[in-house]
Amino acid sequence: MIYLNGQFLPIEDARIPVLDRGFIFGDGVYELIPVYSRRPFRLAAHLARLQYSLDSIRLDNPHSEAEWTRLLEELVERNPGEDLSLYLHITRGVAPRDHPFPVGVVPTVFMMAMPLVPPAAEMVANGVAAVTASDNRWLRCDIKAISLLPNILLRQLAVDAGAAETVLLRDGFLSEGTASSIFTVRDDKLLAVPKGPLILPGITYDVVLELAAANGIATQVREVSEFEIRSAQELWLTSSSKEVMAITALDGRPVGNGEPGPLFRQMYGLYQTFKRDIMRIQK
Repeated sequence: MIYLNGQFLPIEDARIPVLDRGFIFGDGVYELIPVYSRRPFRLAAHLARLQYSLDSIRLDNPHSEAEWTRLLEELVERNPGEDLSLYLHITRGVAPRDHPFPVGVVPTVFMMAMPLVPPAAEMVANGVAAVTASDNRWLRCDIKAISLLPNILLRQLAVDAGAAETVLLRDGFLSEGTASSIFTVRDDKLLAVPKGPLILPGITYDVVLELAAANGIATQVREVSEFEIRSAQELWLTSSSKEVMAITALDGRPVGNGEPGPLFRQMYGLYQTFKRDIMRIQK
């Protein structure tokens, strides 16, 4: 069961006009919210990021925070599974094809729930491979826009190489992954790229930094050079779906000793404990 413009209905019955600006222009934003034990995770933070994206493209939010909360809770109720991934998709609406913003158009709101499958135990135990590529996306990567063709093309480079992610470099410095935040460990210190227009502000990124601060893990938020990631002790990727994952090979060469490092194992354990505590409280 999905939600589309005020109705809950089976996904096979959903229809969107071909003149929707999301279809014609990619004119819209989205949000992805994990659900643990039937409760959305960090919902306020996700809705705040959604509001930021909407403000950035000058699109009025079609719902209040209370209305979003009610709709999302009902979407969970109408779909099976303890752990889910909620996808929100908002476009500027249906209008004749023309570049300027249309006047008096109602936004299109689409939501669906998908199973949230944790990373396989083998991936956690062994880590994953990644490749690097030049970050040729636009200069407003902080907007969670539905027009993801650059990310798709860059992610396909990883698929073609049998890797899990593409690590993006811009002007000799790390930005992020195509669908993840990237952390670096050097000299036993966790390095995180600062938030800004060139990266998406990750919710899991925030959780990792909070857990590091609460558990005495030395952390520095600063620009990270290409040299530093290629000579790192450890590399991690984080996202709502992958949680925290070690990158153990980069461009065919081992990261560190080619195995998930001790700081990753500590953070992975902290994250799983943190998640279990949330699930226990919610139950």
